[in-house]
Amino acid sequence: MKTYSVQLQAQEQLAEGTLAFHFTKPAGFEFIAGQALDLIIGEQGDADSEWDVRHTFSIVAAPHENELVIATRMRDSPFKQQLKSFPVGAQLQIEGPYGELTLGEDLTRAVVFIAGGIGITPFMSMLRDAAHQQRQQDILLLYSNRRPEDSAFLSELQQLSQHNPRFKLIATMTSMQDSGQEWSGETGYLDAQRIQQYCQGLNQPIYYISGPPMLVEAMHDLLDEAGVDEDDVLSEGFLGY
Repeated sequence: MKTYSVQLQAQEQLAEGTLAFHFTKPAGFEFIAGQALDLIIGEQGDADSEWDVRHTFSIVAAPHENELVIATRMRDSPFKQQLKSFPVGAQLQIEGPYGELTLGEDLTRAVVFIAGGIGITPFMSMLRDAAHQQRQQDILLLYSNRRPEDSAFLSELQQLSQHNPRFKLIATMTSMQDSGQEWSGETGYLDAQRIQQYCQGLNQPIYYISGPPMLVEAMHDLLDEAGVDEDDVLSEGFLGY
């Protein structure tokens, strides 16, 4: 896998406890919406484990954009604390791209994205790319968060749904009792019945799941309960993100 040098351009707060990091896009780095990269911030010999110097992130930016963007929940891990400490202009390395959580070529079949929390990141790239390409495919996003305050990219997603008639957003909040914001959308957890209801009328949907491993596993079970063929489900789990 080829290694590229990138420069940190900006940090951006997306939600409570969630930051985006913007990097220059190196010449020759081409990717498909939904793919990922490894961000490298040091040498293996300088750290207790590889996790302290290297992490895998989905690329939030779309392929046509002139920068690379990743987003992550900020934890107290050595990697994330060091990443947060880098000043604008710092030089880092990436490897990639790789990953198969990408859109297929059959536009007649609908796409259903199911995301929990920071699992939204690969779908942001795909949705931005779909809007840019004016992709003629029905796309439904089921996006679950605890509170609006925790929901990265929520405003952008709402705007995308307003401007793209082929894209529908259903965001649900599971802990509104802990929120200081108003919310008029869906609440509660996704279940098989709700998923069936939301997907009613879609043509032969293909399901994409992204989020913490426990959510991915739970969504696989719910889709099975809802009668979805496992061959129509693609997933990606975000360990420790």
